[in-house]
Amino acid sequence: MSFIKFLLSKAFVKQLLYAVLVLVILTFLLLWWLKFTTNHSQQIEVPDLSKMTLDKVEEILDEADLRYEIMDSANYNPDYPRYSVIEQVPKAGKAVKENRKIYLALNPSGYTKIAVPKVVGRTLRQAEPTLLAVGFKIGKISKRPHISDQVLELRHNGKRVKPGDQIQKTSVIDIIAGDGSLNKVQIMDNE
Repeated sequence: MSFIKFLLSKAFVKQLLYAVLVLVILTFLLLWWLKFTTNHSQQIEVPDLSKMTLDKVEEILDEADLRYEIMDSANYNPDYPRYSVIEQVPKAGKAVKENRKIYLALNPSGYTKIAVPKVVGRTLRQAEPTLLAVGFKIGKISKRPHISDQVLELRHNGKRVKPGDQIQKTSVIDIIAGDGSLNKVQIMDNE
């Protein structure tokens, strides 16, 4: 019997139809089982957790049969209460299944501390944008008689700060700079 005759034989075609029928029945049963075990039609709407404390979040998610996990804290946002939810994944209003994990980002207790950049010895024109770019606010700018117009010292809450000191971001830094008046006096004396 040749191979082509075997493929066209009644026994082979009959066995092939049985195999296809079994495959269709197994696929139908598998899909029905998946629909039943995965709670396909069940959906829970994710509540809006923004600006809520962790205690309140836990209470609300327990009632909805949802879980939560805290992601890394976000940057401090003054519009939100301390230790409250700033961000959540999935977002509020999305449909999820029972026992789904909601990932939360919490508002820290305050701004992070950052190092004071090295601006002493630079001109006031260079120092101001450097301090602003790092995240500090410029307070009072005082001038002192000096040979140049360089920054002589920095102060925060009346205390002198040095480059590298850790201060909370958005803190106000006062600048004391030279006025260059001693240089002008010296030039006038030479004439």
